[in-house]
Amino acid sequence: MKHSKEEYIGIFREQADKIFADLLKSKLSLNSKASEMNKRIKSFKEIQFSKILQVSKSENWSTETLLNELLLLTYSSYIVMLEFRNDIWLYEYMSFARRIGELWEPFCKLPFYYPIKKLNLIEPPEFSIIQQKIQSDANNFIDTLNLDDKIKQELKQKYEIPWTMVDSGGINLNLDLHFEQNGIHYNCDFKSGFSSNEKGNTNRLLLVASIFNYLGKNEKQIIFVRQKESENNHYLQTLKNSKYWTVYCSDDCYKAIKEFTGFDLRNWLNENAQWQDDIGEGFRKHLEQNDLLKYLTW
Repeated sequence: MKHSKEEYIGIFREQADKIFADLLKSKLSLNSKASEMNKRIKSFKEIQFSKILQVSKSENWSTETLLNELLLLTYSSYIVMLEFRNDIWLYEYMSFARRIGELWEPFCKLPFYYPIKKLNLIEPPEFSIIQQKIQSDANNFIDTLNLDDKIKQELKQKYEIPWTMVDSGGINLNLDLHFEQNGIHYNCDFKSGFSSNEKGNTNRLLLVASIFNYLGKNEKQIIFVRQKESENNHYLQTLKNSKYWTVYCSDDCYKAIKEFTGFDLRNWLNENAQWQDDIGEGFRKHLEQNDLLKYLTW
């Protein structure tokens, strides 16, 4: 079942050729064809992914062997996905930079899904449950005050007013990754980078982190950022300077991933992810002519 990177890329290109030929016959828009290409390659990758898991279990592979194979498969699928999307609809800088960032997050999460060190993936709590705890704590505190019952009741009623304005269903505490290690709950977000349109996302991250912070010292919030810190704008600094988030950028991000999972993803990328050599000549020329090769950096 094990394959080299070159073999995996060949397997995916063969499959993508069939998909591409099929899509050429359709009357779908370029956008729809590109989306369908990505969808079908991803589906094919997931089938191969499942096969690797089955074989690794039957042959009792080590976690590191399994993870290496899954990373090779995933990286190879990315190479071909990018190539054939460009064959259908030529990349320009905005779409290409965004796509490279989108692929980075699930890739970085693989060492957490198949860790060498012990850690457990967990689900974040429902905000409605946290809301009930906050309200209960406040009411219990009011009951301890040296006030008559009428004033206590009035305080409780006034405290309830802002809660009527909060739509608990609208506050989603799900981030990109949640795991527990050594009694600490880590709530993690992955970002390719912070640009000028990140205000809304930054405010949400501050709100979510403040809620986790309320739960106690065993909750830690982390942001993993693909770009170097100097390449990001003030929204990243806002999060970094808050009391809620620990931020890791670029190589520091990979060091942290290794510390948590036991797997050196930076070293794996250095040894295996030769983007400019692995992509096809036609795609590489397009990226060169449009100054897009610089975005092939993880």
